[in-house]
Amino acid sequence: QVQLVQSGGGSVQTGGSLRLTCTASGLADSGYSMAWFRQAPGKGREFVAADTWLGKYYVDNVKGRFAISRDNNNNTVILQMDSLKPEDTAIYYCADRNYFCYDSGCYSASVYDYWGQGTQVTVSS
Repeated sequence: QVQLVQSGGGSVQTGGSLRLTCTASGLADSGYSMAWFRQAPGKGREFVAADTWLGKYYVDNVKGRFAISRDNNNNTVILQMDSLKPEDTAIYYCADRNYFCYDSGCYSASVYDYWGQGTQVTVSS
C-alpha cells in the first residue's frame, strides 16, 4: 500500500519561509515524478513544482522563490518556500507518478497516481 505522508507548513508573515516534506512508503521504486500542488479556498488544484528524472519544473509565480528537491534514499520530496506572499496561502499536496513526465506534461493533477494528505500554508500580510 502506497502512502505519502506530509509534514511542515504552518503560518508565517509575508517574506517568511516554510519547508514542506513528503515521505513515500510502499513504492516499488523511487517515484519517477514527484510534485507539489496547492489549492486555495474556492479554487481548483494548481500545479506548483515537480521533480522528475527528466528535470525540475515550476509554475511561473513561484520561480525564484520555491525550490523542489528529492532524497531518493528516503523516498522524500521537499518544497522549500522562501519570500512567501499572501497569495501563496493554500493547502499544499504532494503527489507521485509511477512514470516519467516532462515539462507541461507534469502540470495536470490527473497524471499523478498517489497523493499526500494535504498541509495548510498561511501567509499573512
